[in-house]
Amino acid sequence: MANQETVPRILIVYTGGTIGMTEDLSTGALVPFSFDHLMKNVPKIGRLGYALDHVELTPPIDSSNMNPDTWAKVAKMIADAYDRFDGFVVLHGTDTMAYTSSALSFMLPGLAKPVILTGSQLPIGEIREDGTENLITALQIAAARTADGAPMVQEVAISFGRHLWRGNRATKVSSTNFGAFESFNYPPLADMDLHIVYRQKLLARPPVGAALAPDYAMDDAVSVAFLFPGITEAVLRPQLTAPGVKAVVLRTFGAGNAPTDTWFTELVAEAVRAGKVIVNVTQCPAGGVEEKRYATGDALARAGVVSGLDMTCEAALTKLMHLLGHGLTSAEVAAAMGKSLAGELTVGE
Repeated sequence: MANQETVPRILIVYTGGTIGMTEDLSTGALVPFSFDHLMKNVPKIGRLGYALDHVELTPPIDSSNMNPDTWAKVAKMIADAYDRFDGFVVLHGTDTMAYTSSALSFMLPGLAKPVILTGSQLPIGEIREDGTENLITALQIAAARTADGAPMVQEVAISFGRHLWRGNRATKVSSTNFGAFESFNYPPLADMDLHIVYRQKLLARPPVGAALAPDYAMDDAVSVAFLFPGITEAVLRPQLTAPGVKAVVLRTFGAGNAPTDTWFTELVAEAVRAGKVIVNVTQCPAGGVEEKRYATGDALARAGVVSGLDMTCEAALTKLMHLLGHGLTSAEVAAAMGKSLAGELTVGE
């Protein structure tokens, strides 16, 4: 058996979600996770030979209730234990997992160890479920090393089904499929079939000499506005001019296109002049914004709208929260949105 110094030390962070629930056979209700329950229902974990510990939100929450304060709690759990563990597995509900993984990628600059989020569509302990495989695979990824002994993964990632995705590139695409997540603009970091096969050239690496510098500041004064054919000024104006909202993710058509009606362009320009940051993110799951490709997208750029390039909505939203949390001016936030902070966009990497 490996000596204690070579045993991977993994911290499991439980936030809530389906993966940690089990059915109370006497009542039929789902009851929350406990570490003993986990070890009892997934005995194969013991065969991994890892040194495991766990922390959890008290009480665990449904992921629909996630917010910046909770992201900060999770990030702090990881940061506080960073020197004592080789890797981290965050158990999380699937509904907002892509938001949390994006937020954590911005809150943990200098990360040089794996932070792997996973969950399940069915609870561990049910006869037919996906949580067991997802959990074991996430633990193996958190423990994986390169040939020279460095952590294989040194970023925030989502391990789910048959793929490992960069956390700030992924989005949930199915409410029922065991392969619930996809990353349309960045390839999978690894494929999990008979073996876990890593695409090492795609894995993020921190700058030489970088150290973890936890950054919990987030400003939730952001919004998302979704365009649709027939949208009216009466519908859109409150979303772009709401008091207290500092930035808006504008979900546009195709390559970043929007209506050319005078009221629309004037409303957008008015919001920008008022100091709001408006970021253009396409509704399409794949591809990105190309503002100069069509006149309609170019009109947005002339009105002062910032291109979201190929970021997901989840990444754009949490990135705005992160930048605004540092008291940056609108111009500074707009400039930073086009720069890659944690591998969340293609251009500028």
